[in-house]
Formats: sequence, C-alpha cells, structure tokens
Amino acid sequence: MVRPIRKLFLALVAATALTAALPAYAESSLLNVSYDVSRDFYKDYNPIFQKHWKTTTGESIELKQSHAGSSKQVRAVADGLEADVVTMNQASDIDFLVEKGLVVKDYAKKFPNNASPYTSTMVFIVRKGNPKALMDWPDLVKPGVQVILPHPKNTGNGRYSYLAAWGYALKQPGANDKAAQEFVGKLLKNAPLFASGGRDATTSFMQRKLGDVLVSFESEAELIAKEFGKGEFDVVYPSLSILTEFPVALVEKVVDKKGTRKQAQAYLDYLWSKEGQENAAQNYLRPRDPELLRKYAAQFPAIRTFTVDEVFGGWPKAFPAHFKDGGTFDQIYQSK
Repeated sequence: MVRPIRKLFLALVAATALTAALPAYAESSLLNVSYDVSRDFYKDYNPIFQKHWKTTTGESIELKQSHAGSSKQVRAVADGLEADVVTMNQASDIDFLVEKGLVVKDYAKKFPNNASPYTSTMVFIVRKGNPKALMDWPDLVKPGVQVILPHPKNTGNGRYSYLAAWGYALKQPGANDKAAQEFVGKLLKNAPLFASGGRDATTSFMQRKLGDVLVSFESEAELIAKEFGKGEFDVVYPSLSILTEFPVALVEKVVDKKGTRKQAQAYLDYLWSKEGQENAAQNYLRPRDPELLRKYAAQFPAIRTFTVDEVFGGWPKAFPAHFKDGGTFDQIYQSK
C-alpha cells in the first residue's frame, strides 16, 4: 500500500508533468518518466511521434512528460507513478526497476544499441574566456577551483561526472584504484555544493553564478547556449571522458494494465527512426545513425572516451562499488 505521504509526492510529480500539444480527442495516453535535462529533447520529439502515429494508424495519442533527477524518477515509478516508458541516462536506474519487477531483465536486448538511441559525454562548461585555464581533469582539483556538479549518489549526471574523473585518473601511468579515489576526493572537495539534478546544477552555475566550472553532458552545454547565449561561457573538452548512454524501457506492468503496449513500443522504437535520430542531433545528442553522425560531425568534436563496461565492469558492478551505502562515494564524502 502506498502511504499518504507517498501519494502526495506522486500527485505532485504527476502535476508537474509536461504534456505535448493535444488533439481534440486522444484514443490513448502515454507517460514518459525521464531524467532532468531531457525536457527539450522530448518536448521536440513528442509532436514528431504524434504526427507519425496519426499518419500510420489514424489514431491520436496524448503524450505526457515527467522530469527530475533520474534516481528520484525511478523511485517514483517504483512507488506507483504509472509510467508507460522510462527514458533514463544510465542503466543502473532502469536496473532498479528490474529489481522491483516493473521492467523485464533483458530490456536492453529489446532495442538496438543496448537500448540507448543516442549518446553524449561529459565536458567542462567554464566562464567566458576560461579565466582559470581549466583544460583537463587535473585542473579541477587545484586549490581555489570551485566545481559545480549534481549529487553523484543521487543523479545520473553526477554519477557520470564522478566516474569520468575516476576513469581518467585510473588510466594515468602507474595509477590504481587508491590513486583514483584520492583524485576524485580532491575534486569533490572543490565542490561547494551538490545540485539536486543536472538542470539545478546549470541554474547554480549560470544564474546564481556559483563556481568556476560546471561538469555536465555535452548536450546540456548547447541547451545552455540556447537559453543564455554562447557569449556567456566556453566549452572545454577534456583529453579523456566517459561515453554516456541513455537507455529506454517499457514499464511492463503499466502498459499491460493500461493496454498501451503497442503505443509505448512504437514510441520508443521511433527514437531510432531518421526523424528521431535527426531530433537527437538537433538537440546536441550524438545520434546512433552513422549517416547523421557524419552530417553533424562539426557539431560533435572528436574526443577519446571510455565506457562504464570497459573501466568498471558495467553498471551492475560500478553502482554498488561506488554509490550504494558504504561505497567509495560515501568513504570520500565522509572524509570531505
């Protein structure tokens, strides 16, 4: 049974959901529960899919969005928020729903590319002119540098930032896990706060003028440019970063209960269509389609990346080792 406080929380989450432009009458309705900084992508994608669905089936469809920190979102779904689909920024969040019996274990095999229709990477967003000359990860651990990032334990953006720094340190000559933990500890000590999500981190950096550098997704940098103007900041690509993937999945129990499996499957499938991939590129997410990636090559500078699988053995190993209670993040934070 969902307790009253949980019911209130779920109602508030549902109330803040964004709804795509609706037809006069919709035969079906889907709720997409997603992570914090994907709002603009799905705001653009939903009308594209609505048009496609109407053209191919003759049916109108209502599409709703809900956005917050990724871990908060999957907890809301686990507590009863009836998402038809989840579109997250890391596999560990969907794995949580697998554990709860809401998503099938082999969800990553239900779609191409490990169920991730596009990718990104972690970059540095610095003040215009880069006054502190922050060019690579070692610059972020220097005394007097303030780093803004979302909470590594509770947000996908924060976890990717943490793992990107750890992976960079681990790949240096003679390095080991102890050296990587010390390096990440220095970086976290330079964080004056941990934002509640990616968009909150952006607000802290751009509007509240906190910090010298914001670590965030490459795609978020371009969305900031749209909102604040390119003259307000510079983007720095470190020498090595992490490949970020954005897995999607059906919430099986919900789509079967609501009878929306066909619509939800099509909604996610269409992310790999030419139109869906074009929308990804236009929202500064690296499309999986090789032709479109070549078309937008100037928009996506080459950068050396590593994956969570390559360095950490996959999310099933990385998450408990670093982010569960007593993991390395807790050890670092307690010493901080």
